[in-house]
Amino acid sequence: MSHKLRRTQGKTAVLAVVIAAVCVAGCDDLEPGGTSAGAGPDKAPGRAASPLVNPDGTKPGLAALTSEADETKARTTIEELTTKGRGPKTGYERNRFGYAWMDTADGVPLARNGCDTRNDLLKLHGQDVEFRRGSDCVVVSMNLYDPYTGKDIAWKKAKATEVQIDHVVPLSYAWQMGASRWSKEKRQQLANDVLNLLPVSGATNSAKRDSGPASWLPPNKSIRCSYAVRFAQVAEKYELPVTAPDKGMMLKQCGG
Repeated sequence: MSHKLRRTQGKTAVLAVVIAAVCVAGCDDLEPGGTSAGAGPDKAPGRAASPLVNPDGTKPGLAALTSEADETKARTTIEELTTKGRGPKTGYERNRFGYAWMDTADGVPLARNGCDTRNDLLKLHGQDVEFRRGSDCVVVSMNLYDPYTGKDIAWKKAKATEVQIDHVVPLSYAWQMGASRWSKEKRQQLANDVLNLLPVSGATNSAKRDSGPASWLPPNKSIRCSYAVRFAQVAEKYELPVTAPDKGMMLKQCGG
């Protein structure tokens, strides 16, 4: 065997050792071709489902819609909504929709599973979830990717308000758009339906208040069409109209 061939084989062996060492540190994160599986502006950290393939809200996250085909589907969903003016807030109280995070709102996913709605949502959307000792319900820490801001939140129960559960269609908004005439059971369903709920940054949720899309949209622009679709999905499920400005803004977010 020539000295040149032996040198080439020796370099190949060294390279193999280096690659093996690198893979111990994280080759699971690489896709074929050596690119990071999580790289790219359209890939949110952690798990995230498009609202178009998650019509009941039981899949975690809220993924951005990036293709023209998806935006077309999104506009079709939004265009089906009826519109009307926003009525008065007279008589609205949070408890008209049941006490907060009740597990007994029959007719929605995850009801009567022995865990309240808030903890159900933290478990569904969080990663690296840790529970209170002796419990498989009460979440005490987790990592959350907040689609509204595009940021990760390392959350602990000691600072509970850093993550709040957003009603995509706010309860006050629903009240003014017709929920004031609903049965108690239907209002409880809206308040505890995972389709209408997302854990997000507490500060962002507080800033939203009871705004419709014409007055408030997530700061993360890449998620705004998905947010509009989710808003429309909730409105359609509960036969709620939206205001004309809200519908126009929702269509605009999806290229309309």
